Amino acid sequence: MSANLRILVIDDMAVMRKIVVKQLETMGYKNIETAENGKDALQKILDGVKNNSPVQFIVSDWNMPEMSGLELLKALRSKKPLADIPFLMVTAEGEKDQIMAAIQAGVTNYIVKPFSPATFKEKMDLVLKKVGLPPTPA
Repeated sequence: MSANLRILVIDDMAVMRKIVVKQLETMGYKNIETAENGKDALQKILDGVKNNSPVQFIVSDWNMPEMSGLELLKALRSKKPLADIPFLMVTAEGEKDQIMAAIQAGVTNYIVKPFSPATFKEKMDLVLKKVGLPPTPA
């Protein structure tokens, strides 16, 4: 099940999306989609629910145009069944109040840029364990 986890990677920077997707592929994941901002991501998430192919894990940047990662997180946490999707926030924001805002909004975990592949895998595994899913395949 773990390798087929449907993951949505959201970042307004194409290079960052590619880095995260490549890292996920290296870890053994195959079912990865991308979005450029929270608004685009929310539509993909809603479409997935409608098409009975829901997003099962989100890796999202914080600072994006249209809709930020924090705004997306708040929108998801306010709606069932979207409220339970594991959400890993990727951010350059290492400030304590920003991290607290994400925690208060219901983020499952967060990682501060720049990060190493080992740190990314560790954070993914922590989130998966927290929500009762198997750890990363590789």
